[in-house]
Amino acid sequence: MKREEAEKYLFCAMSIGEQLLMSGAEVGRVEDTIRRICMSYGAVRVDVFSITSSIVTTMYGEDFEAFTQTRRVSGMENNLHKLDQLNRLSRKICETHPAPEEIRRELLEIQNGPRYSFGMQLFIYAVISGSFSVFFGGDWKDMLASAVIGVLLKLLQFLVGKTSVNGLLTALICSIAGGFLANIFVFLGIGTHEDLISIGNIMLLIPGLALTNSLRDMFAGDTITGLIRFMESVLLAVIIALGFTVANFVM
Repeated sequence: MKREEAEKYLFCAMSIGEQLLMSGAEVGRVEDTIRRICMSYGAVRVDVFSITSSIVTTMYGEDFEAFTQTRRVSGMENNLHKLDQLNRLSRKICETHPAPEEIRRELLEIQNGPRYSFGMQLFIYAVISGSFSVFFGGDWKDMLASAVIGVLLKLLQFLVGKTSVNGLLTALICSIAGGFLANIFVFLGIGTHEDLISIGNIMLLIPGLALTNSLRDMFAGDTITGLIRFMESVLLAVIIALGFTVANFVM
């Protein structure tokens, strides 16, 4: 295999690894996927290093000298369906060895695959907020208020997401807004307990899955990535708590 061809296959493998990492995969899976794809096309050795925001791969072959590609990864969301599709694609590549053009076409189909509509996302936010409010002891007024605020927070997230504001500042804005709205709803008589209403809204923002993934990475031996994700989760939790505290203190 010539160097130019090997670079194309490595580029495709890096693209799959990038999408895996952005969809919530552990770095061990990302590194193993890239390594297996490259080895299936004849690479003698593949060294992959990945953290939450970067992937670096060096590929060695008998017919070409070693070369390296680096990929900056930004933006993450937990998407188990996309993870499953990417895993299927990587296994297919290792078994059938398709051309780079076919790999890029199938990867594009996965990236542009069906997603929940915005209306469905609003409904899910309402159900989650209202359910947790009742779970922690709220009455039907608290459930209704929390559900409405959950919808408003999703709309706010959508609007803020169109700007260049980072995730921490977005969480701070949403938590402050959620705290203010909970107090306003209680003041207007729509809700009964502002703390139980806020609890339902906090569950929309709290990084529980990210914290779990950080522990998973550390137990798997990926200490650097685990610590990075752990610190991001803790910082995000502190920001959310600060936002609701500020709102309640001002009100």
